[in-house]
Amino acid sequence: MTKCASEVILYKCVKTKECHQMRFRREQAMLLNLTDVFTNEGRVRKESDAMELKEFKSRMGVFPIVEQSPLKLTITNEGMGKALIKGHAVLTQLMSCDRCLKEVRVPITIDFERTVASPDVRDDKLEDDGDFDVMEGYQLNVDVLVYNELLMNQPEKVLCKPDCKGICMKCGKDLNEGECGCDTFVPDPRMAVLQDIFKANKEV
Repeated sequence: MTKCASEVILYKCVKTKECHQMRFRREQAMLLNLTDVFTNEGRVRKESDAMELKEFKSRMGVFPIVEQSPLKLTITNEGMGKALIKGHAVLTQLMSCDRCLKEVRVPITIDFERTVASPDVRDDKLEDDGDFDVMEGYQLNVDVLVYNELLMNQPEKVLCKPDCKGICMKCGKDLNEGECGCDTFVPDPRMAVLQDIFKANKEV
């Protein structure tokens, strides 16, 4: 496994063809040479890497990565210049609660299977699935692969607890710590027309 110096800045195109800039803050990019796998039919290769990622960045924000298990990969030659990649890792990101904005530790498990092709084989279906993003010649860009999986496994909603009360929309107090005393009455907008009529009658 070879590593290139400098902070990794990559681009990932998902199936919608919408491009997302991504950044993994780590000192070296992870490139895995798969020449031996592609040139030996039936070859199975296993790798375990301490990813040492610092943060995950997307359009949703920048999230520090505070815990992570080693990334375990199994790469199998499936013939016809193709290889099946199976991977597993668990990471913990720091994110904000969607209701009260408190910092929350969010575990994210990534389990994936991905077929890639050697540069000697052209497969339009694999290119449509983004194979060109993770393969650089015979080298697998593991950072792009992991980023893609993290992007797809981001939680839809983050809560510090299921019954989080959020914050007061007027004063900003965390309502999990007690009531703030603000007037929370919200008038029914359907009554506004009647109120306008009564007001007009009084003026007459």
